[in-house]
Amino acid sequence: MLLGLLLLANNGGAATDDESRAALGRALFFDTNLSANRTQSCASCHDPAHAFSDGRDNGVGGAVSLGDDGASLGDRNTPATTYASLVPEFHRNERGEYVGGLFLDGRAATMEDQAAEPFTNPIEMALPDRATVVARVRENPSHVAALERLYGGDMFDDPEYAFRAITESIAAFERSAQFSTFDSKYDRFLRGEYELTGEEELGRVLFFSQLVNCHSCHLLDPEEFIAGEAFTNHRYHNIGIPVNKAVRLKNGVPAGTRDLGLLQNPEVDEPAEAGKFRVPSLRNVAVSAPYMHNGVFDDLLTAVLFYNKYTLSNPESQINPETGDDWGEPEVPETVDLELLRQGQPMSERQAKALTAFLVTLTDRRYEHMLE
Repeated sequence: MLLGLLLLANNGGAATDDESRAALGRALFFDTNLSANRTQSCASCHDPAHAFSDGRDNGVGGAVSLGDDGASLGDRNTPATTYASLVPEFHRNERGEYVGGLFLDGRAATMEDQAAEPFTNPIEMALPDRATVVARVRENPSHVAALERLYGGDMFDDPEYAFRAITESIAAFERSAQFSTFDSKYDRFLRGEYELTGEEELGRVLFFSQLVNCHSCHLLDPEEFIAGEAFTNHRYHNIGIPVNKAVRLKNGVPAGTRDLGLLQNPEVDEPAEAGKFRVPSLRNVAVSAPYMHNGVFDDLLTAVLFYNKYTLSNPESQINPETGDDWGEPEVPETVDLELLRQGQPMSERQAKALTAFLVTLTDRRYEHMLE
């Protein structure tokens, strides 16, 4: 078994048949038996029909996800897991900046670590411990046969090893090609298979220009375009998002609570990191509403217009078009990156709509029907 553990740690698992492991991961991903009340699977919050995001309303407009008990609500928006395999492991770069990691605060260093957490999170799948997860998996003879073939006939002798094999398999599924198809209109445009409309082309030019500064955070390297772009640099910023009051009224989080983002990652202890969240990929952004880390904005155009708050001083730019009220105060005002936010030029309504049109072209082909 020790040899098996070493293989699992060093080679991504004892299995050599990656397709079989991904197939097992898919079966586990859709298995509702792996939650306390046997009602929720990974796919409940990461629905492939909704770009592997949570398409349910949940009583809060989809801003956060509902737990297995049918009552518990989270406090953060569920990220889409399409293209999640492009997120690097959590680390600090040469400039000392935090980069990568899964969840919006990077607390799961790898995809395997991320796959492990929802099973025992009390407001998600709510199983009491990892041993119970393994026991639930063992109730399915097909799961058992696949795991033993891939990871060894004695794998269930060590529950921690078995649990790691389960999360390795789920991560293998999430790394499979169906999560990262690179077949959006934009990808087809790059291959000469699609011609952008005039509005989409204007949005593309704006996105990659210095004018609105999107590329500073939403390109892996703003100085060099790369193939297979994820449209994020995987770094962390506080852009001054207000509290989602509707969610807080529903989920029971005490009034005055502040989501400190990156600072809540156990690996981070610098107060200057408070309120920062990992920059999300923009792929499939048009079909994974609502927006921002707490789902506070319903519409993609609203999310785009929000940035005018920092580059325009006229009263109209300070109004949230969804509410008719001001944007609201930042949840963590002391670390808002004003230098970054003020780098871009103000957007006209036409430019904001064109930029939104370009973002829509980042939708995978299989989800384009959702845009109609």
